[in-house]
Amino acid sequence: MYDYTVFIGRFQPVHFGHLTVIRQALDQSHKLIILVGSANRARDIRNPFVYSERVEMISLCLTEAERARIFFAPLPDFMYQDTAWVENVQRIVDRVVDPTKTNTTEANITLIGHSKDATGFFLKLFPQWSSLPVVNPPQINATDIRNIYFGQEPLPVEHYLPKCVYDWMAEWRWEKNPLAYQRLQEEFDHVVKYKKQWSTVPYPVIFHTVDNIVMQSGHVLVVERGAMPGKGLLALPGGFLNAGEFLLDGAVRELYEETKLKVPEPVLRGSLKDTATFDDPYRSTRGRTITNSFFFKLNDREELPKVKGSDDAKKAFWIPLAQLRCENFYEDHFFQIQYFKDRDRKSTRLNSSHGYISYAVFCLKK
Repeated sequence: MYDYTVFIGRFQPVHFGHLTVIRQALDQSHKLIILVGSANRARDIRNPFVYSERVEMISLCLTEAERARIFFAPLPDFMYQDTAWVENVQRIVDRVVDPTKTNTTEANITLIGHSKDATGFFLKLFPQWSSLPVVNPPQINATDIRNIYFGQEPLPVEHYLPKCVYDWMAEWRWEKNPLAYQRLQEEFDHVVKYKKQWSTVPYPVIFHTVDNIVMQSGHVLVVERGAMPGKGLLALPGGFLNAGEFLLDGAVRELYEETKLKVPEPVLRGSLKDTATFDDPYRSTRGRTITNSFFFKLNDREELPKVKGSDDAKKAFWIPLAQLRCENFYEDHFFQIQYFKDRDRKSTRLNSSHGYISYAVFCLKK
C-alpha cells in the first residue's frame, strides 16, 4: 500500500477512463493527489473547462469517503520549459505529503497513468517515484467526446461519460455558461471548416507562421484577436508566412500590418535581439502549426511608440509585463513571451557580470 499516488490529467472532460484510474489509485494508496493540468489556459475547444469546473466534475462522481482521501491542485502549463514544469509538480507534491515526514523521499509515492499517446511523456520524468500501471483502462479519447459535444450531437453517455458528468455538461451548456458554450461551438465550426479545406491533400498539412515579441520599458506589444479562432483573446502580432518570403520579412510585414507600429523599419530590424522556433504539436487547434518568432527590444529611454490595431487585430496596445496572465492569451503566445523574457533577463545579467569583470581587470592592470 502506497502512502500517496499522484495522478496527472487534463480531464477535458472527465470520463470513465479517468474514473478507472482514480479508483485503482485509491485501491493502492492511502491518499490520492490529483493534479489538474493546463490549469492556466484560456478556454478553447481543446481546453473548454477551467480548473474549478473539472474538480467539480470529478467530485460529483465520487463518494464522500473517496473525496476525503483526495487532494486536488491546479497544475499550470510551462510550455517549452519542461524542467520548470517538473519542478512545479515536485513542489506541489512536497506541500501535500504527510507533514510528519521531512521530505518526499521518506514517503512511499507512486505515479499512476498509462502512455496512450505522446502526452503521456511525463510518466518517465519522475524517477524518484515508482510507477503504477493502469490495469485494463477503457479506450476512450476525450477529443472524440469534445467533437461530439461541440458538434451539437447527443452525448454518448452509455459509452464514455458517467451520468453525473453527462448531466453536468448539459447544464453547463444550457444554463450555467451558455455564452461560453456558444463561443466555443462557433470556434469548433470554424476549425472544422478550416481543416476541411485541406482534407483532400494526400499528405498531412503543416502550416508555418511568424510571430513578433516587441518589448520596451517593461511593456510588450500585443493585439486583441478580431476573428476566430481565439476571438477576443490577446495575441502576439503575427500571421502566416507568404510564399517566397523570408521569415524575418514575413514577421516584419505582419507586425506593421496588425499594429501600425510607429517605428522606422531600419530601427526595428536593428532592434532584433533573438529568434526561436516554437513547434509543440498541440500548440494550435487548427492543426500542426510551427511558428518562428522574433524578439525585438526597443530603446527603453524613449516613449512607447504609437500603435493601432489593423488587419486581423481588433486592437493593438502595450501591456506591462506584470499584468500578463496566461488565461488571457491565445495558443502558446504567453509562453513565447515568457521564453524571451527569461532569455533577455539572463543575457542582461551575463552582460552585467562581464562588465564588472572587465572593470576589475582594468583596475588590476592599472
